[in-house]
Parts: sequence; C-alpha cells; structure tokens
Amino acid sequence: MNRRAALRLLGGVTTIAASAASTAALGGAPRIRPDAASVLIVVDVQNCFITGGTLAVPHGEDVVPVINKIAPAFVNVVMTQDWHPPAHVSFASSHPGGRPFETIEVAYGKQTLWPDHCVQGTHDAALDRDLEIPQAELIVRKGFHREVDSYSAFREANRTPTGLQGYLRERGMRRLFVTGLATDFCVARTALDARQAGFDTYVIEDACRGINLNGSVAAAWRDMTRRGVRRIQSKEIEVA
Repeated sequence: MNRRAALRLLGGVTTIAASAASTAALGGAPRIRPDAASVLIVVDVQNCFITGGTLAVPHGEDVVPVINKIAPAFVNVVMTQDWHPPAHVSFASSHPGGRPFETIEVAYGKQTLWPDHCVQGTHDAALDRDLEIPQAELIVRKGFHREVDSYSAFREANRTPTGLQGYLRERGMRRLFVTGLATDFCVARTALDARQAGFDTYVIEDACRGINLNGSVAAAWRDMTRRGVRRIQSKEIEVA
C-alpha cells in the first residue's frame, strides 16, 4: 500500500471513529430531528388520568415535564382529549351489576368498563394545566358518542374514522411521535392505527405511562413492536 492510499484509509478510519464516538455520546443512537413532516401526538394528558383524577394512571403526571421538554422540537402538535357524556357505554355505572375493570360484550365487541371519568365540561376532563405546548394546532376529542368508546385518535371502537388520518395526510405529515396516557390503551391504539395507516410511527416510552391491567403494558409493547412501531426515548429527540 502506498503512502497516499494509507492516508486515505487512515482518514476514513478517523471519520468512522469520530462518528461512532458521537453516536455513543448520544446514548447509542443518532438523535432524531423532527422536520416539517413530523407531528407530536399528545394523548389524553388530562386531570382525569393524573394523581387525584377519577381514573389516575400511576405516575401519570410524570409525562408532563418530558413532553414539555421535547415539544419545542415540533412545529406540528396534535393533542387528544377523552370527552365522555354522562352514562357513557364505557362506565361501569351504566351497566347494572357492572364493575370497573371487568370486560363485557357490547355491539362492537369487547369493552373494558371504567369508573366514570372525563365527563364533558368537567375539571376532570380538562387538559393538564402544566402542559406548555402553545403551538398545538388541533385537539381531537374521543368517546363523545354515548354508545361507542374510543381509545385511538384515528378510529372509534367501532372503527369509525375520526378524520385525523385525512387531516395529517392533507398536511403532508409522514412521521408521528406518540406520547401520553395510557401506554397500554389510548397510546398503543393510536400508534397501531397510525402504523396501519402507513405513517412512520414512534412511541416515546419515557413520555408515556401505563395502567397495566394483568400485564397489559408488556402486551401492548409486544403488539406495537410486532406491527413496526418504533420504541424510543425522549433523549433521542433533538431539541434545538
């Protein structure tokens, strides 16, 4: 090998080493820079689902500072809000003898029963006041039909579209980053429907918390991974 070839090889090795060092410094993976075709989805970060709420997710309030930290990286933000009328089909109180957290059959299939929660217009249904996302451009309200529940931001439980897919397509969105509450229900269903619709879909694990009914968090992660949803951490998002 002549001297010039040796220098070229050394230069290549140096570049690779520098790149590897940079990657290692970021925790093993290059950071993701959200672009104009990326959207942050903030799922159901409401008073209902944090400490003191009617259906509190364990440590649900812990997602708020994480979401606030990464939100400035996104030009596009969509939020969702559980928004139930009184006597909603998902409420155990709407079914004689029904108990919270049991599963029954309804017209569209299996339905988990919950305590009365996120009733329209109540403080319980309001978005957490500590969220700092002034650029949020859309709020999708879910579960506002009395006889149909809705976990996913894209479809109600009977698979009726909410219109979010069309909105995102018309806006040119391609990459979705999902956060919020709860990992094993509304976050997972939103991510799975996003993936099925053809979006590149990420769930930011430390910006979510789960309810975990009988191992439902682990089951949700297995399902999401199998369907091509990418599991990442907030530190992987590049925030200017």
